[in-house]
Amino acid sequence: MQTTPEAPAAEPHSISQPGLPADAGTALAIEGLEHSFGALRAIAGLDLAAGPREVLGIVGPSGCGKSTLLELIAGLREPTRGRIAVGGATAAAGERLARCAYMPQRDLLLPWLSAIDNAALALRNRGVRRDAARRATAPLFERFGLAGFEHSRPGELSGGMRQRVAFLRTLMAGKPVLLLDEPFASLDALTRGEMQEWLAGALVAEPRTVVLVTHDVEEALYLSDRVAVLSARPGRAVAEVSFSSPRARPRPPAITSPEFAGLRERALAALAEGSR
Repeated sequence: MQTTPEAPAAEPHSISQPGLPADAGTALAIEGLEHSFGALRAIAGLDLAAGPREVLGIVGPSGCGKSTLLELIAGLREPTRGRIAVGGATAAAGERLARCAYMPQRDLLLPWLSAIDNAALALRNRGVRRDAARRATAPLFERFGLAGFEHSRPGELSGGMRQRVAFLRTLMAGKPVLLLDEPFASLDALTRGEMQEWLAGALVAEPRTVVLVTHDVEEALYLSDRVAVLSARPGRAVAEVSFSSPRARPRPPAITSPEFAGLRERALAALAEGSR
């Protein structure tokens, strides 16, 4: 019986899905977005946009629809009203989902797989054979500070290392838009700060259009080009702030600068106002 040959591995220095180059189709446009769960209005009249390779931070009070927004962008849900376009594509499962990689709050690593096999899972799902998927993924283990842990199981990794593997798995999906939902929420304060600085560098090394949802205003300001502040439910944009310095700057001097302190106060004031 003839068998269909498995797909070849992706080029390790070009993590993009065929037909979806990293330099194209990455812009995000959200216009008049509304979403309800029955009588409960989660999002109302939301307008947002992100350019190619831009990191857009989203902050807001609990229950304002931040995670729902990521699901809507990815095409996992259809909005009640309004328009979402990812690289010009507006259809949900057939188009937006093909352009987005979603990283939820929990790392969701498979405990029976090694770190490298967890990271290469997206390639395996595309039909790439295991050895080829490992070869494509291995160069990024050193770049992302995971060298030497390729064959460790998730239970043998620290929380920060597990998050790095989860982020690498998200990258290996080859999608031009990354949707990150509270990626460091479960980490202690010290590890969280270290991971923020690491992620800033990783997004320079492997740039994508990113929507980052977080409760942490400081995290959003440090990691993002722009930060949109949402109101209490139903979520709507009430303010936007941005830091003038480029991303991937050293964290301690950045978050203690007078400009950063002023932006943090502005964002916190907008959060307070929007929560009333």
